[in-house]
Amino acid sequence: MPIYSVVVPVYNSEKTLEELYDRVNKVFVGLQASYEIIFVEDCGRDQSWTVIESLKNKYPGVIKGIKLSKNFGQHNALICGFNEVSGDYIITMDDDLQTPPEEIPKLILKQKAENAEMVYAIYENKKHHQVRNIGSYLIKRVFKIVFNAKPDASSFRLISRNLTNKVIQHNQNFVFIDGLLHWHTNNIAYQVTEHHDRKHGTSNYSLFKLIQLSSNLFFNFTVIPLRIITTVGILVSIISFLLGVYFLVNKFYYDIPVQGYTSLVTIILFSTSMMMISLGVIGEYISRIYMLQNNKPQYSIEKKI
Repeated sequence: MPIYSVVVPVYNSEKTLEELYDRVNKVFVGLQASYEIIFVEDCGRDQSWTVIESLKNKYPGVIKGIKLSKNFGQHNALICGFNEVSGDYIITMDDDLQTPPEEIPKLILKQKAENAEMVYAIYENKKHHQVRNIGSYLIKRVFKIVFNAKPDASSFRLISRNLTNKVIQHNQNFVFIDGLLHWHTNNIAYQVTEHHDRKHGTSNYSLFKLIQLSSNLFFNFTVIPLRIITTVGILVSIISFLLGVYFLVNKFYYDIPVQGYTSLVTIILFSTSMMMISLGVIGEYISRIYMLQNNKPQYSIEKKI
């Protein structure tokens, strides 16, 4: 049985997979530690699966390949990989080589030094495109609010098998790995590592996708949106009541006619928009309850080698 399982979600990375394997292999040969690599191909548009099959044929004792039937997203692909691991420790990393495999020993040493259940790599100088950095910053701010945790999470992690086993017990369709991990432990360490420029292609995370992910974080892991609309509703009600009292006092005690067609229309439009926003937020929660009750799978495997 291997000591370490490296789980790599794969999406349009045919040009980097062979180099990724070679560099990971050199790291563990140097550490004299047994390992396996699990490539989870997330139904990309290139020949990544063909490369994975080739690697499997060359190194059958080390490589595992899983091809998903459609694109489920990075975090769902990780959950799929977690269900297939054999090692005592799981290392997750991207397929684009921006996180150099040579940094893996730093995570291992940090885990041993602090006996942590999980070690996050943090980057002093990220090499992402500026738009991606803005989106990542947004995600981290939301993450800090929702989980009251350090906003330094990255996709390069070392996780204990015990913690991984807890994570895969969750069955909700929307998966956010870092959220699930923080639900189960506070024994988390952080290690500064390098972050390199992307050699091939562009990031698959657009600003829209990152904004959508932050929205899903709010709706799936917290009731903050419901509390916000409740608080705003109470404030609007108080203000409306006070305005009503003000106008009634002016009318009956000072004989000042109630005027202001524009203000009346504005108040009506504001109140209507608040009701629509509230219904939209409630609808988001109801839709997620429906999806959970519908028991929609987190992923579907087409092929496994």
